[in-house]
Formats: sequence, C-alpha cells, structure tokens
Amino acid sequence: MKKYLILLAGPPATGKTYLVNLIREVLPKMYVVSPDEFKEDMAESVGFNSLEEKALLEEKVWFYYYQALNIYMTVGKQFILTEYPFSIKQKGKLKGLAEQHNYEIITIRLTADFETLWNRRRARDLAKDRHLSFIMTHYHYGDVLDNRELADNHISKGDFYNIIEARRYNHFSLGKLYTLDVTDYDKVDYTPLMKALRSLAD
Repeated sequence: MKKYLILLAGPPATGKTYLVNLIREVLPKMYVVSPDEFKEDMAESVGFNSLEEKALLEEKVWFYYYQALNIYMTVGKQFILTEYPFSIKQKGKLKGLAEQHNYEIITIRLTADFETLWNRRRARDLAKDRHLSFIMTHYHYGDVLDNRELADNHISKGDFYNIIEARRYNHFSLGKLYTLDVTDYDKVDYTPLMKALRSLAD
C-alpha cells in the first residue's frame, strides 16, 4: 500500500481550510495535522505574556507537531494531510520524515495576487471566530476582545508582503506539485485535483 503525505501550502488567506474539507470528501480516511490548531491549543492551555513567550510557545508547538506526524506515519496511516504556509524552515524536516517512513509527498500550493490576499487576511484577523491569540502580544484562556481593531499585534500590509516574499511561500514544493490560483474563488476548478486525489485511494 502506497502512503501519502499531502502538504497544503501557500500564503495565508488562500482558503486552505475550505480545500481541506473538499479533500475529505474524496479521501474520507485522511488524517489532518494542523500547526495552527496546535498553536490555539497551546495558547489555551499555557498562554503567553509577551512576544518572547509566544515565540517560545511556538517552538513547543513545532516539536509536538512533528511528533504527531511521526506517530501517524509510524502506525502507517495511508493519507496524512497537513496545511500551513510552509517555507524552507519546515522543508527538511518534512522531507526527512517522509523518507524515514516511506511516504510519497504531494504538495498542493495555493496562490493569489497580493492585494486579494491582504484584503482576506485583514478581514480574517478582524473576524470574531479568529482565535484571539494570533493577533495579540499576550493571551490566556478566557481572554476576550470584542473590537478586534484594538488587538495589539496586527500585521501591517508591508510586513505581510515582506514575509510572503522572504519565506517564499509561493515557491514551496516537495514531491509532486499541484498549483491552484485562488485569486477568484468563483473561478477555481478543483475537479482535476479531486479526481487525481481520489485515484490514489483506488
């Protein structure tokens, strides 16, 4: 049985969560591991009082994230999907785990023009369902902020652009690559990708 590690990559605000749900329909036995979910869980359980503490907490997040991937691979789950704006920082570790456990890697890279990404990112950060820890320099379980405009760790448009370029989110790939331009969601045809993924389970 062939085993697959599916990397859903690309800059923030490209609709990764939406695509995960589409892929679940064709690969219902797929296991999903998300660094952002680990970040939320750690913020809830531990919390942080400064950006320095937040950075230290994120180091633990990545440790537990790779542990989770390793466990799923060790027990031989056929389809493992993980979604994140992957960069060169994660490339070596992901490749090493896949080789160690004999997994084929598939990268699905989502792209969009920058202005669209910025507008989506800004709207997402202001949304009530956005976990507050992502836009604050301090957070503990139970913290609330009704007016998200008042959060003290919003990213600026310039910094957002610089991060995308410096981390080369639009260039990340490992294994077989599929690229989708999601600038206009109404024009995205996911059918060929879904057909290709479905064939892996046949």
